[in-house]
Amino acid sequence: MRQHVNLAKDSEVNAAATEAAKGAVVGAAKWGIVSALLGLAGYGLSPIYRGLTVQFKVFLQMSGMVLGSMIEADRRLRDYELLVRREKRRIKNEGVWRGWEKEVGAVRKEPDDEGEGKK
Repeated sequence: MRQHVNLAKDSEVNAAATEAAKGAVVGAAKWGIVSALLGLAGYGLSPIYRGLTVQFKVFLQMSGMVLGSMIEADRRLRDYELLVRREKRRIKNEGVWRGWEKEVGAVRKEPDDEGEGKK
């Protein structure tokens, strides 16, 4: 586990933060549209919603946008983390596989009793 992170030099942390920020913007936009549509429906259908103050209506709109922003940022960050884990596992397995190929290749090239290499 990392203890000290230099944000200016750690590209992995910066890439994760960028991905989360993109998710936050997309989530705020998606959920903002949904909140606006619900607000329009509430205004058209509900006398209680029409009676609310403008400040409270803005609060409701912003709450939806913030919630969507958090949900989408978290989802994108988890997806990015999974991608990074898979890539690191692939690189590790690739190294193990190459070591195994070298070992097997060395065994195949050893001469047998008749002086020929095994095929």
